[in-house]
Amino acid sequence: MEEVIETTQQTTEEVNALLQYIQNNIPSLIGFAFRVFLAILFFILGRLIIKWIRKIVRKTLEKSTVDKGVEQFIDSLLRFVLYAVLIFTIVTKFGVDPASVAAIIASAGVAVGLALQGSLSNFAGGVLILLLKPFVVGDYIIENSQGNEGTVKEIQMFYTKLATVDNKIVIMPNSMLTSSSLVNITHMNKRNLILEVSISYESDIKLAKKILSDLMHEDELIDNDMEQKVYVSELGDDGVVLGMRGWVKTEDYWTARWKMLENIKYAYDDAGIEIPYHKMDVNVKKDLHNL
Repeated sequence: MEEVIETTQQTTEEVNALLQYIQNNIPSLIGFAFRVFLAILFFILGRLIIKWIRKIVRKTLEKSTVDKGVEQFIDSLLRFVLYAVLIFTIVTKFGVDPASVAAIIASAGVAVGLALQGSLSNFAGGVLILLLKPFVVGDYIIENSQGNEGTVKEIQMFYTKLATVDNKIVIMPNSMLTSSSLVNITHMNKRNLILEVSISYESDIKLAKKILSDLMHEDELIDNDMEQKVYVSELGDDGVVLGMRGWVKTEDYWTARWKMLENIKYAYDDAGIEIPYHKMDVNVKKDLHNL
């Protein structure tokens, strides 16, 4: 019974002490709550101002001659810097000494730098991409180390977004794109269309070459003002391999390739030229003495 009374008295004393503390510090608590309210209000207003600034910068960049990748990178960097300034300003409004905040940031900088080595290298990679321009937004690239490929949609501070042909989004760190070799498929306006097709050894080579040459001249997607070639590429195991080369617009490459392969098949069938395929001839020999 005495323990219960003692516990009750201690609890009562603690509650009274808390109430007394609150009563004695009501002005300070009200001031702190007011500062919190102002900080929240300041953050909301700051976000609206940041959106307004970013909108102005984006419109300015859109009117200039910079490419889309530079525009996206600057917007990403600007957002990061402005939010950092906003948060720093709000912290100092709570009465924290700016020098103390700077000292904390400086002391934490080394640890953060070590923890974010990958992010820093990605940032540096983004800067290199914008300066050296191995590709721009809209280019179709193939990254050789991992085999990722697609159309460049965004170049951000730390990563680049690729859209694949089947409409998937591949997010690649910028450092990977600057530290490995890549192929820019659409950088040039024209591509060399190279096709090879086999004919049987019994077929007329001259006629087969003439058909390929005529098909190239008749195809509106192939540039007749640029060099065209039809040649014997190889004497293979199954037949004579003929090659053809022509130039097409980069955006027409696959359409021209598919169309030409189909036309070659039809033309060779009409001309009676055989396209060989793997087959096995079985000859059965009979022993006349055992018949």
